[in-house]
Amino acid sequence: MAERLRLILADDHEVMRAGIAALLAPEPTIEIVGEAADGSEAIALVERLKPDVALLDLRMPVLDGVAATREIADRTTTQVLILTTYDTDADIERAIEAGAIGYLLKDTSRDQLVDAIHAASRGRTVLAPRVAERLVARIRRPDPVTLTAREIDVLHAVADGLSNPDIGKRLTIAEATVKTHLLRIFAKLDVSDRTHAVVVAMDHGLLSRPPR
Repeated sequence: MAERLRLILADDHEVMRAGIAALLAPEPTIEIVGEAADGSEAIALVERLKPDVALLDLRMPVLDGVAATREIADRTTTQVLILTTYDTDADIERAIEAGAIGYLLKDTSRDQLVDAIHAASRGRTVLAPRVAERLVARIRRPDPVTLTAREIDVLHAVADGLSNPDIGKRLTIAEATVKTHLLRIFAKLDVSDRTHAVVVAMDHGLLSRPPR
């Protein structure tokens, strides 16, 4: 029989820890070698016991799951798997950026949890389906286009049909400065001329206020 994977649990709710331990107890391929009630205790356990995987809750006292993950990832070879009820974009990104190999939600089934622990031990990224969907949606969602107040003033002047010198006079800036603003606007809006800049800006709602 292959050597069992060594696992520690960290969750500040004793009942939750007991539930996870009971869920995994019948699994012959996994051995729970320690339990912690906060992130600081989890780090100490990892350094002392050197488990293959640390299963951490996200919200814990003393040191939360993200901070504990960062310390464990920086200082040990133990893989960190987050198990939490929170699935917001910010929570997911913070955990992954800190070094977590996976992110699961507490509605995960026993078989899914066992498979995830094994995958994490091999260095494979494991994400709950809902978490994966959120990450994909976030990646596909384009970043909002933002223009400075001065760039919007320049665009309004362009929309009014003013030339660069006239824009400079209206805004009391040099013509060269007008050109600089236009180049930045073109880059942000991914356009190559003034007309398209105005059209795209309107499509993005950036010229919602009436021109002066």
